[in-house]
Amino acid sequence: MCLVNFHFQDHPFYKLIVVANRDEFYKRPTATADFWKEYPNILGGRDLVHMGTWLGVNRDGRFAALTNYRDPAEAQGQFSRGDIVRIFLAESDAPADFIQKLSNNKGSYGGYNVVVGDGNQLLHYNNVLDEINEITPGTHSLSNHTLNTPWPKVAKGKQRLSEYVQSCPSEVTIDTLFDIISDQTIAEDGELPDTGVGLEMERLLSPLFIKSPNYGTRSSTVLLIDKDNHVTFVEQTFQDGEFLEENRFAFKIGEI
Repeated sequence: MCLVNFHFQDHPFYKLIVVANRDEFYKRPTATADFWKEYPNILGGRDLVHMGTWLGVNRDGRFAALTNYRDPAEAQGQFSRGDIVRIFLAESDAPADFIQKLSNNKGSYGGYNVVVGDGNQLLHYNNVLDEINEITPGTHSLSNHTLNTPWPKVAKGKQRLSEYVQSCPSEVTIDTLFDIISDQTIAEDGELPDTGVGLEMERLLSPLFIKSPNYGTRSSTVLLIDKDNHVTFVEQTFQDGEFLEENRFAFKIGEI
């Protein structure tokens, strides 16, 4: 997952609005979003290499999303980062306790950011900086550095989501949320960060939606949790930058 935009506890209709893109090599085997057979409480897409996920929610309303920290010098770690989301969704630790466990074992994984919680509380953790943030009400964005780092894609995604949500006093339109993260505009060179991957790669990675010959946006996800605890989860999948399919799910927290 390389871009997570979210609006938290600052809307008359929704507790949480998430609009996210997962970027990955096109050849990496992946399962589309569904409830998992061995964890029927968990809903999300799945990496079929290590069997973890980049973003998911469970029937109790627990939510987690993960991005890699971009630094070519960072060690890979002993365990797959996708396990972090899976473990949080499968277990019942309070978000703060879960984050503290991550901090105590920050070297077990390659560099990452994770957001965990539910519609009532969200926490962010970055293991490279050993940084913990309690998410405040409003709009936030997370890519491959830390929370709200003003990279072009982060600033654009955050601004577009904020403006749209503020213009909707009731229900949002899912198609409009997907439009927000479909932007393939490459940032100007002067706006690009220097993360050690070279200028050409910085350009390639700068759009909200990435399309290149071998790597790019594999899925886009919209997650809504309203104030009556109804969850809407919609995933669009892509191959080589072209739309494949859309899967929609809806349930009420606490109901099976």
